[in-house]
Amino acid sequence: MAGPITNDTAHPVPRVPQSGRLLQFDFPGLEVGVAEYAEGPTGCTVFHFPKVASMHIDVRGGSPGSSGEYLTVINAICFAGGSLYGLEASTGVAAELFAKRGYSTKWMDIALVSGAIIFDYGRRENAIYPDKDLGRAAVRALRPGAFPMGAVGAGCSATAGHGETAELSGQGGAFRIVGKTRVAVFTVVNAYGAIVDRAGKVVRGNRSADGRRQHAADVVSNTGAYYPPKEPRSRNTTLTCVVTDRRLDALQLRSIARQVHTSMARAIQPFHSRWDGDILYACSTQAADDPALDEVSLGVVASELAWDAVLACYDE
Repeated sequence: MAGPITNDTAHPVPRVPQSGRLLQFDFPGLEVGVAEYAEGPTGCTVFHFPKVASMHIDVRGGSPGSSGEYLTVINAICFAGGSLYGLEASTGVAAELFAKRGYSTKWMDIALVSGAIIFDYGRRENAIYPDKDLGRAAVRALRPGAFPMGAVGAGCSATAGHGETAELSGQGGAFRIVGKTRVAVFTVVNAYGAIVDRAGKVVRGNRSADGRRQHAADVVSNTGAYYPPKEPRSRNTTLTCVVTDRRLDALQLRSIARQVHTSMARAIQPFHSRWDGDILYACSTQAADDPALDEVSLGVVASELAWDAVLACYDE
């Protein structure tokens, strides 16, 4: 019996999305690249810092998948589908940056790349995953000031909710300038929980057969459990990248990462479950000196942007 379609049998060709919703932002020192395999659909999303950025990674949930988690400075972050197989895309990002740097092997020229993945096989029967070629294509597609939103890039087959109640989500972003400081938040929502807006309404996921979306508490109240007992549940993860240009030390970056990641439980309910592998990257390009904006206040701003980004991840 023939197995599922894979990269080895289908030989997919990378594509770069040419239309759809776009977040436009003004952030020197940050580039974004997106590439996809239509055969999945699946893809990857790359955040590139040409002059290196400081970084802290906050990991929550029971099923994370990442590489380069030991790094404290970074050139590129690659979000990808394909579960653990999708981490190959981050090696493609490193390989393409290696080429762009003239294959220099000097210590200070080594590209610093971290990768994180979501399980996006829930809505598709094939075994296509973001590989090295796709990571390289995303780097070739890098550009400043633009972030595609919806079911694109790493969010091609992402969902919100669980089991048969899940709905297609995607990737979203938000940007703001506060005083002298720039703040951007980008997220790929593939959550076990549902998306909740600021009015407390479930807007994505947990959709019943009659079309109504329910809060997790209502699901439990009505059915006795948030998930059917035999349902495979290790399918989820929300990946987030918070970027600022404000100068921050390692302790401040860690504090902001925790503050923002915790705040996202307002937008995704439930969040950080055993079945999620939620990862948040907090990054600073260290380009702006803005002592008037303390780290907690910056975290408040970034937390609101994170909620905006979650709400922007899906197409109506």
